[in-house]
Amino acid sequence: MPGPNNPLRVSLVQFEIAWEDPLANCSFLEERLQQLVNQTDVVVLPEMFSTGFSMNDQGAEIGHGPVTKWLKLMANRLNALVIGSVKYKENNQLFNRCMAITPNGESFIYDKKHLFRMGGEDQIYSAGKDSCIISYQNWNIAPFICYDLRFPVWSRNINLAYDLAIYVANWPAVRSHAWNTLLRARAIENLSYVVGVNRIGQDGNEIQYQGDSALISYLGTDLLNLSKEDTIQTYAISKTDLMEFRAKFPANLDADHFELINKSYF
Repeated sequence: MPGPNNPLRVSLVQFEIAWEDPLANCSFLEERLQQLVNQTDVVVLPEMFSTGFSMNDQGAEIGHGPVTKWLKLMANRLNALVIGSVKYKENNQLFNRCMAITPNGESFIYDKKHLFRMGGEDQIYSAGKDSCIISYQNWNIAPFICYDLRFPVWSRNINLAYDLAIYVANWPAVRSHAWNTLLRARAIENLSYVVGVNRIGQDGNEIQYQGDSALISYLGTDLLNLSKEDTIQTYAISKTDLMEFRAKFPANLDADHFELINKSYF
């Protein structure tokens, strides 16, 4: 097990998602991800990486279905935490569910809290209520999904509960300025590394995506920026550097106190 100050290698996977075709997407990714075997610690896939952002139950995962099994297989094969969101059907409800699987098969889930009403997501999917912290290799990781990025209270790093926030997304190109701005704001205000992984290409609704996946430091500076490329890129982030900055600049001690009513939080 790595020590508390060991770097964490994070891989961002930006690609064009085949519309409502889990088999095609998993097959494509399986081949592409082979380069990461024992070369990374965390692999981040986009929102609804197996289907694209569609408003029906086509390709939805049910129980321990094929996409869940594939995620477990890849986490074990790559020897890495693999994270991304999928359509998930449970108790006759649809969820936009972020799934994170460790190499030994331990799983964490986060159901998207803020559903994108402008795309009708709130009419089809059920909102999650609980946040999630993934403890992995002495790092604390908080997963979020797309539209969550616009809501700083939900992302607030209370008591520095997380070291890395991950936003998986299908964020359209027409709103790329907001995506790029908010990712950096979340990093600065939360004294945390931030990863945002978005898709590229055009989906089944003819919506265009330009990627702009990025890994951002606690200072708000880009460590990786994938631009519009179909690519996988990896960067090692430092826990030591993060802790030293937090000690020198403890802005969290002056944060406003608040309470989320009837919601569990960290």
